[in-house]
Amino acid sequence: MKGGLALTRVLVKEKIAPSGIELLQRDFDVDYEPDMSREELLERIGEYDALIVRSGTKVDAELIQAADKMKVIGRAGVGVDNIDVEAATKRGIMVINAPQSNIISAAEQTMALLMAMCRNVPEAVASLREKRWDRKSYEGVELYHKVMGIIGLGRIGTLVAHRCQAFGMHVMAYDPYVSEEKAKKIGVELVQELDDLLRRADFISVHLPKTKDTYHMLGEEEFSKMKDGVRILNVARGGIIDEDALCQALDSGKVAGAALDVFEKEPPTECPLIGHPKVIATPHLGASTQEAQDRAGTMIAEFVSAALKGEFVSNVVNLQAPAEVDETVRMFIPLAEKLGLLLTHLVEGHVEEIELEYLGSLAEHETGVLTVAALKGFFEKVVFEPVNYINAPLFAKERGIAVRETKSEQTRDYVNLIMVRGRRDSGEVAVGGTLVGLSNAERFVHVYEYDIDLGPSQYMAFFRYSDIPGMIGKIGTILGNHGINIAHMQVGRRKIGGEAVMGVNVDTPIPDEVMEEIRNVDEVKEGKFIILW
Repeated sequence: MKGGLALTRVLVKEKIAPSGIELLQRDFDVDYEPDMSREELLERIGEYDALIVRSGTKVDAELIQAADKMKVIGRAGVGVDNIDVEAATKRGIMVINAPQSNIISAAEQTMALLMAMCRNVPEAVASLREKRWDRKSYEGVELYHKVMGIIGLGRIGTLVAHRCQAFGMHVMAYDPYVSEEKAKKIGVELVQELDDLLRRADFISVHLPKTKDTYHMLGEEEFSKMKDGVRILNVARGGIIDEDALCQALDSGKVAGAALDVFEKEPPTECPLIGHPKVIATPHLGASTQEAQDRAGTMIAEFVSAALKGEFVSNVVNLQAPAEVDETVRMFIPLAEKLGLLLTHLVEGHVEEIELEYLGSLAEHETGVLTVAALKGFFEKVVFEPVNYINAPLFAKERGIAVRETKSEQTRDYVNLIMVRGRRDSGEVAVGGTLVGLSNAERFVHVYEYDIDLGPSQYMAFFRYSDIPGMIGKIGTILGNHGINIAHMQVGRRKIGGEAVMGVNVDTPIPDEVMEEIRNVDEVKEGKFIILW
């Protein structure tokens, strides 16, 4: 019997697996309306407690505002670009997705393209359809004993690694966020520098999220370091590979072939790679299998059902901190997230341990949620899946990163202080923050090993340099020459004539070429541009 849940109404707006609809119908009143118009949807959305969509329905602020009863929005798949998550959060509506639904299909699409590229399958099929029997033109290459280089050893990258091993390939991987221990368990060779992989791999496959740091990660310089005759695959995200640079590398013969399922602009109507004779291209089919689509529908039905029943759900995109967290701790949650994100940008290479140190009166409280918040920030730009308070610790465990808390009621200068440290073989990077004043304003008060006092902003940069006269002016002048306005600036140092750190809030993004110009100043040791939100 459905009981009181029969009064709960669910609108399935797009096609999902029949098994998913059947699951929902056991407990709820379900309307399956894939052909409902936008106008009708706006008119009727107020009747429903839950909405399930794929990527074809725009769930914008207007629609969410009209959803008076809405408790849950479910996305049958991974991406939530078509959902205004911020608007849903403001209304207290859970947004849930099914990020695990397509990982097998994506891995198998990678292997399908790999095999088709190596044996010239599309060209040979086309030739035979034209009634030509041409065996000499389509000689291929074997995978056996070749080197596969995987960039990004997350869930999909790991599945690809296992499948390549089954073909007798030697698999090497580059992923700064994966431990040597995990790599050994998978049976892959983990390299610490991307250049090592570029020089040695016969095939290179990328499995990364698209972020500021991974955009055009493989460009002209990277292609120049690769083996002659290397073959490239991308079933991850468009934009990770510089398409113009890849086209040039194909034309020159540096790259023997490329197999692409994703593109920087989709559909790629003007992309020169589509018609290139050395390229196999498919229209973003990574998740386009019956099993992945069925799995997405069934999984999202299970998650939405659990959410409506008040049960635990792990894939809540906009999951907030638990309500029972006391107010003193709750105030520090956004700051803890920002500290984790800041650490991601500043640390280089794999982190073996993340330590959260709570100083002052915070040490008297249960701070577990702050630790999870920092992990959420740390992995926000690192992994494919949306990160929340449930899965953030799992990402750390999967990557072999130890997490620990320390506490002390003693602290200098501040009533409360959070320190986040990322440790690796070569040392550690530490960041620290606190809340100040009656408004509890967030402040970054420790970067690298230096004390500073700088409020977080959307665009920030940090520079380490030799503490000699004129350095602040040099850096400021370069920024000014390129139209970058400094809103605030802070400098920290430990001794006269030693090393110093400068932190700046800027009004607009700093282009890569400007950052490189600053890094090329002899006295500058390091420069990082950061987008916090």
